Amino acid sequence: MRPTSPLLIRVLLTAVLLFLSRPVAVFAGMPAPLPTDVERYLVWRVNDSILGRLQAISFFLMILLVSTAVVRWLWNYLQKDFPRLPRLSYGKALVGVLLWSLLFIIVLTMISGARELMTPGAWQKQGFTYKLTPQSAAAGEPSTLELRRQHLERLRTALWHFAATHNGHFPSESERALIPAELWTVPEAGGMRYVYVPGQSASETAALLVYEPELDPEQRFVLESNGDIAAMSSTQIESLRPTETRP
Repeated sequence: MRPTSPLLIRVLLTAVLLFLSRPVAVFAGMPAPLPTDVERYLVWRVNDSILGRLQAISFFLMILLVSTAVVRWLWNYLQKDFPRLPRLSYGKALVGVLLWSLLFIIVLTMISGARELMTPGAWQKQGFTYKLTPQSAAAGEPSTLELRRQHLERLRTALWHFAATHNGHFPSESERALIPAELWTVPEAGGMRYVYVPGQSASETAALLVYEPELDPEQRFVLESNGDIAAMSSTQIESLRPTETRP
């Protein structure tokens, strides 16, 4: 069998590199090599496109082949100083990388099992992988909704303190600066401020006093003039807004 000439190898490698470097349309992010919807993939869907899966597999396959080439080069470079070490071919290097990869998978699986034993119930299955349950992810710190409500409660305390010293009247638009500026800023909202309806007094009548900007159209916290804090949708808030404050 005639050995392959170095020129032919270079031509083939150049052709492969040119093929891989050609511009193609790609999506943001990398598709997962494993399906996240297990029930959907229990039955083979002929009409589903497999291009995304093939792109992900080809990416990890390229990483594997490049890693093998790097390991082979490092081993053979070290062999120059230690002649007793055997020369490493690309096939043997590939087998070694695969074996080490399987070993790492076993070690990571053991770590995941130990983590589950130490924190039972903290992880839930999602497809072929696991993720933290919402309760565990938020353990020890309030959720965004709780933080927004707590901040609105602090603003309510400041407004009612002002009303107690001004005959039950809430601050006018010009007196709004008497309330600390940080209380008017919605937490976890990138500096957005509460919408304030001035010219009202503390009473038993439920009227819009302060409400959040449209962070979530379906759930926006509202402070009413009777001191209640409620969650409303944007449609409900629009129907309760005074006519003169509407755009």
